[in-house]
Amino acid sequence: GSHFTASSWVDMLKAHGVTISMDGKGRTIDNVFIERFWRSLKYEYVFLHPVEDGVELKAGLKTYITWYNQCRPHSSLDDLTPDAVYAGGSMSNCAA
Repeated sequence: GSHFTASSWVDMLKAHGVTISMDGKGRTIDNVFIERFWRSLKYEYVFLHPVEDGVELKAGLKTYITWYNQCRPHSSLDDLTPDAVYAGGSMSNCAA
């Protein structure tokens, strides 16, 4: 939102050496990969698994992210997992 482009916010980030990452007007691919991850996280985990508290949420997110990287095939990676691509093509043994 616009609050992330306010000069006071941007100046504070710069003062602390933080690199700013935000889409520029007409630059639809700046954050496409992380935006897709957040969508997957919400639709594949958050919306399907309501939690009671932050402890349960933290544990569930850890489990989801491990599954996402080690077991979930990604069509953009020729149906390999991110871990398999990083390791040179070998898939982990994951339960269906």
